[in-house]
Amino acid sequence: MPTFGAYIIGDEILSGKRQDAHLSRVIQTLAARGLQLGWAEYLGDDQSRIAQSLKRSMDRGDIVLSFGGIGATPDDFTRQAAAEAAGLPIERHAGAVAEIEARFGEAAYPKRVLMADFPQGADLIPNPVNRVAGFSLRSHYFMPGFPEMAWPMMEWVLGTHYAHLFHQHVITEQAIVVWDAGESQLIDLMNHIVATHPEVKLFSLPKLDTRRTIELGVKGPAEQVAAAMADITQGVTQAGFPWQAM
Repeated sequence: MPTFGAYIIGDEILSGKRQDAHLSRVIQTLAARGLQLGWAEYLGDDQSRIAQSLKRSMDRGDIVLSFGGIGATPDDFTRQAAAEAAGLPIERHAGAVAEIEARFGEAAYPKRVLMADFPQGADLIPNPVNRVAGFSLRSHYFMPGFPEMAWPMMEWVLGTHYAHLFHQHVITEQAIVVWDAGESQLIDLMNHIVATHPEVKLFSLPKLDTRRTIELGVKGPAEQVAAAMADITQGVTQAGFPWQAM
């Protein structure tokens, strides 16, 4: 299963002028299709930094959903950064021009048409709201920052290019609540679980309240999760700590 990642781009997110809504939507949209988000990164409007991040994820071969920075104003750098990361020039995409002309007519010129300038060889992502397309390059999918445009575009990307991956692996999660234990007292058990059940991902979430508790569990393929949880409950019991299934 390939790794899915997300970039959320824009100084307005980092400054707090706007609250990000994309991350939770990406997680929800992927989960509805039996997919998981492997990583996410917030980036400001800095062409060099965006290009560096894009180059790393392109080199890894990740499938990446990117939101923001594809307009034509001087503070939009994502298209230039994508071209830089891929070592490609920017060129005007005839199909994107046709979409913009169909939507705006003569008002497409001289400025709106600038949004048809993409890295050479990029493919289009149709925009159902105003026909100003996004673009894709090397399994990276670049969409506007506006949720009402970006979210249906994301769904189109997944349905068009990755439907064959939907619900291929059933990922489950199980956990127990352990009382009166500190994480340091369970590290040996955690290391044993990680070593003997490499197919699953372990998590430990401590909470300091009137009584110390740890949410201890794993997520991964259902059969492997069940086996790992059996070892976890056995280990916690042998260590003498009370626990309860969640």
